[in-house]
Amino acid sequence: MPRSTRTITFSLSPDLMERVDEVTRSEGRSRSELLREAVLRYLEEREWRSILDYGEQRAREQGLGPEDVALLIDEYRSEAASPRS
Repeated sequence: MPRSTRTITFSLSPDLMERVDEVTRSEGRSRSELLREAVLRYLEEREWRSILDYGEQRAREQGLGPEDVALLIDEYRSEAASPRS
């Protein structure tokens, strides 16, 4: 049966490694588990940042500012709540 994971090697400074080990000890987790979660969170954060950057760019192109957000949400909610004929 093929492995469902792959092993990688990377370097950490001694200070960072100690911090990782402190967290793994206090949470009863393995290094692999902790670092997998950290990488996943980084990738998710990066994806969200890309989405937010796109939204901010589109808002600027349309001349929208932060003050317009509440109005647009209210308009959307009104349209979504009204029965369609």
